[in-house]
Amino acid sequence: MRALDVAIIVLFLVGMPLLGVWIAGRQRSATDYFVSERRISWWVVCVSVVSAETSTLTVLSVPTVAYGGTMTFLSLAIGYLIGRIVVSFVLLPKYIAGELVTAYGFLGKRFGGGLRGTASVTFLITRLLADGLRLFATAIPVKVVLAAYGVNASYWLIVVVLGLVMVVYSFLGGVRAVVWVDAIQMLWYVLGAVAVIVVLSGKLPDGWFSAAADAGKFQVLDFAASPFTSPYAILTAFVGGAVLSMASHGADQLIVQRLMATKDVKASQKALIASGVVVFLQFGLFLFIGVMLWAFYKGAHPVKDLKLDNADELFASFIVRDMPSGLSGFVIAGILAAALSSSLGALASSTVTDVYQRVVRRPMTEAEVFRQGRIWTVVWAGLLIVCAGLFASFTRRGNPIVEQGLSIAGFTYGALLGAFLLGLLFRKARQTDAIVAFVVTVAVMAFVILGVKFAGPEAALTIDFSAATATSKVLAYPWYTPMGVLVTLIVGGLLSLRHKGYTPPKADDVVSARAA
Repeated sequence: MRALDVAIIVLFLVGMPLLGVWIAGRQRSATDYFVSERRISWWVVCVSVVSAETSTLTVLSVPTVAYGGTMTFLSLAIGYLIGRIVVSFVLLPKYIAGELVTAYGFLGKRFGGGLRGTASVTFLITRLLADGLRLFATAIPVKVVLAAYGVNASYWLIVVVLGLVMVVYSFLGGVRAVVWVDAIQMLWYVLGAVAVIVVLSGKLPDGWFSAAADAGKFQVLDFAASPFTSPYAILTAFVGGAVLSMASHGADQLIVQRLMATKDVKASQKALIASGVVVFLQFGLFLFIGVMLWAFYKGAHPVKDLKLDNADELFASFIVRDMPSGLSGFVIAGILAAALSSSLGALASSTVTDVYQRVVRRPMTEAEVFRQGRIWTVVWAGLLIVCAGLFASFTRRGNPIVEQGLSIAGFTYGALLGAFLLGLLFRKARQTDAIVAFVVTVAVMAFVILGVKFAGPEAALTIDFSAATATSKVLAYPWYTPMGVLVTLIVGGLLSLRHKGYTPPKADDVVSARAA
């Protein structure tokens, strides 16, 4: 690793936060800090949404999925697009027209502050775990780069530095800085991926494409696999992917906060649906890189044959060892760009508006909300660093880390989305019904994810690189969210039958004190 590459990476880490602060300008209010006074263009928000969900998990691990298997992961993206279309016309009008700051404000207006707080706390815990894993994943290529330069830095040290970089522009620039930096960073890592394809094209032998096709590496739709245990079987990918996308883009404040920064419902709908198309193309790009790496390394096992610590180091190892100097640093900086899409603003906004205001039990001035937003941005940055360090110390990385990240959401996404749908579909449902259904769903999903097996002694997804197939011994993770939604609706719907003749008040008639 040459000094030029390190210089490019350092320049990126220093320059990107400063650029975000400069673009955002001075933040004058809580509304400006959390939703940028709803005046960001839809196409910028579209790119920001894609960047927010495209962490290092995608950039590093999706090529690994194709390397060890096929391109069936792409079928999930079709389900993602279907789910976004549903969210655009069912949930987004409720958020934008209601001028809410968080997605959970809708639950507060429909059911009451108890469920709003429950959903928000659930989001905070889930996002802490998921983004802690994302931050740890970002440390993987950094560690590979430093090792190539003769520096043996610990994962803990790396995640501390990355966390500090992330907090700077989130603290000073608010959501406007986050959205614009996201847009720039997406362009950076996509250009980096294109550069990798160009370099790989010059290194592969003649006939590699035909060999990959004959090996089935370009398969997208899987009609033969079991829909229960294979995450990329056609039914699993389409249905599971659609419902997962409905939860992640309709009930997760990380994405909803960005969508609410647009000027109106139509703009937010365009941003969300367009993001689904971009994600599909992006998945295809990184999966294609994985197939090219398979041809380059002749299908060698990453850990046994290539002497890597885990399979997720495969892509980063190629960049460091086989990319030209300068270009290598540019691509690594692009991987860091995918990771530094900050969730701190979403965590802070949900904490202040959904939880903190309920705890203090008094109206807060705009200045107080603004100040608390910045305080909680720093608090959550510290918690993310600790969580990422713990993942580095204790996580078991037998399967691609992107699948671990998607599995984490399975514990709570179904309950979150189910609570929204319960409020829309069951008019008689009250807050107690929704909270009981919510808690029962989280407990059921914990049992399913941690305890239910369909075959074999293993309790986790494993990948056999020699056979180039992914074999799940538990329920496929795309089913976690649909199952959670179903449990929530069944439990909440049955409980709502107790309330004969009850009609909930319209959201607009509920006083703001109750919603808070």
